[in-house]
Amino acid sequence: MGSTGRTERLPGSAAHPAAPRGRGPVVAALMLGMALAALDGTIVSTAVPQIVGDLGGFAVFSWLFSGYLLAVTVTLPVYGKLSDTFGRKPVLVAGIVLFLVGSLLCALAWNMAALIAFRVVQGLGGGALQGTVQTIAADLYPLAERPRIQAKLSTVWATSAVAGPAVGGLLAGYADWRWIFLINLPVGAVALFLILRYFTEPARPARATRPRVDWAGALCVFAAGALLLTALVQGGIAWPWLSAPSLALLGGSAVLVAATVAVERRAAEPIIPGWVWRRRTIAAVNLALGALGLLIVAPTVFLPTYAQSVLGLGPIAAGFVLSVMTLSWPVSAALSDRVYTRIGFRRCAMLGSGFAMLILLAFPLLPFPGEPWQPALIMLLLGAALGLFQLPLIVGVQSTVGWSERGTTTASVLFCRQVGQSLGAALFGAVANAVLVSRLGGGSLDSVSHALADPASLTASAADGLRRAVDAAVDHVYVGAAAAAGLALLVLLFVAPKRFPVRTDAD
Repeated sequence: MGSTGRTERLPGSAAHPAAPRGRGPVVAALMLGMALAALDGTIVSTAVPQIVGDLGGFAVFSWLFSGYLLAVTVTLPVYGKLSDTFGRKPVLVAGIVLFLVGSLLCALAWNMAALIAFRVVQGLGGGALQGTVQTIAADLYPLAERPRIQAKLSTVWATSAVAGPAVGGLLAGYADWRWIFLINLPVGAVALFLILRYFTEPARPARATRPRVDWAGALCVFAAGALLLTALVQGGIAWPWLSAPSLALLGGSAVLVAATVAVERRAAEPIIPGWVWRRRTIAAVNLALGALGLLIVAPTVFLPTYAQSVLGLGPIAAGFVLSVMTLSWPVSAALSDRVYTRIGFRRCAMLGSGFAMLILLAFPLLPFPGEPWQPALIMLLLGAALGLFQLPLIVGVQSTVGWSERGTTTASVLFCRQVGQSLGAALFGAVANAVLVSRLGGGSLDSVSHALADPASLTASAADGLRRAVDAAVDHVYVGAAAAAGLALLVLLFVAPKRFPVRTDAD
C-alpha cells in the first residue's frame, strides 16, 4: 500500500506530484467524455415514439435504457482494474473508440433488436468513460484542487443527464432520431484527439513480471452483474417479482457471485481485490454511495411525473423543477473543500447526508396540490446537501490510495452507486405501484398509465383521485429515499473511520 501518513491531513501542500502543465485540453476532453456517457443514459427517452414508429419492437423498447445501463455498470470494475494495470490512456482511448463505434452502429440500426445490441456496445464504451475520467481527474490534481475539477465533472454530468430528454426530443422531432447517435461522433472525435495529443501519463516503475489480466474474474463479474441488474431492472415490469424469471435470475446471480468470490481469491491480480471491502474507508464509501444511488432515484425518476400529474405542468416546466438541483449541487460540491478541510471528509459527508434526509422528509409535508416553486425549492436544497455528501467521499477515498490502486477504487465506488440506482428504481417502482393500486381501489397498472397519459379523458372526480394517488405514491417514494439517506448516515457513523487515512507520499 505504501506510506499512508497519519490520518486525514488535508492541507494543499501535502506531498503530491506536481500538476502537469497544459492540462486544460485534457480537462476539456474529460468533460466531453463525461458528457457523452451521461447524455446517452437519458437522451433516448423522449425519442421512443419515433424509434418505435420506425423500427417497431414496442414490447422490448425498455431495453434501450436497460441494455446501456447494464453494460456501463458491469464493466466499471473491469475497466478500473485495467487502468491500474496498463494505464489510464489506453483504457480511455479504447472506451471512446468503442463508444463511437456503438453510436455509429445505433444510427445504422435496421430493427429494434439491432438497436438494443448496439446500445450494449455503446454501454461497453460508456463504462470506460465513466470510471477512467474520474480516475484521471484525481491523477491530474492534488488533493487541495480536486473539488474544482470534480465540481466541473459533476456539473457536466448533472446538466447532460437532465438535458438529455430535451435534446433527444428536439432531434427526433425536427431532424431524425438517428441524429441522437450521430451527434456523438464529432464530440467524441474531439475528445479522442485531445487525449491522444495532450495526455501523457508519467512513467511508472517497470514491473518485475508481465501483468496478468484476470479474464475469468472479469467474465464472472460481468455475468453476475448482468443477471442481478436484469432482475432488478425488469422485475415487476416485464414479469412479476415472484415469477420464475425473477427467481431464476436472482438465484443465478447469487451462484455467480459465489463463483466470482472463489475465482477472485485464487487470481494473482483479481478484478475486484479483497482489499476493496477489507479496508474500512473504501467499504464505507462504497456502501454510502450505494445509498446515494438509491435515494437519487426519487427526484430523477418520480418528480417529473409528480410535476406533470399533480401540479399540471408541461414537460419543459416539469424538467425545470428537477433541473434546479443541478444548479446547487456543483456549487455546493465546489465549496465543500472549505468544509471538509476543517471538519474532515467523514463529518462533511455526514452533514450532507443528514441534511438530505431532512429535506427528503419535508417533501411529503408539501400542500396538495401546491405551487411549483415548493418542490423546486426542495430540489435546490437537496442539490446543496448532496454536493456536501458525494464529493467529499469521492475525493477522500481517492486520496487514501496511490496511483496503482486508484482506478480500482474509483470504479468500485461508481459501481456501487450504479447498483444503488438500479435497486432504487426497482424498489421505489414497486412502492409507487403498490400505493397507486391501493389508493385507486385495485385495477391494473395499465389503466393507470393510460389515465396518466390522457387525463382529459377522465371525469373531474376521477382526475382528482388520480392526482391524489400520484401525490401519495411520490410521497412514499421520498420517505423511502429519506431512509436511504439515513442508511448512508449510519454507515458513515459506524463503519467509516473517524479520519480517512490520507496518503502523504507522492504516489
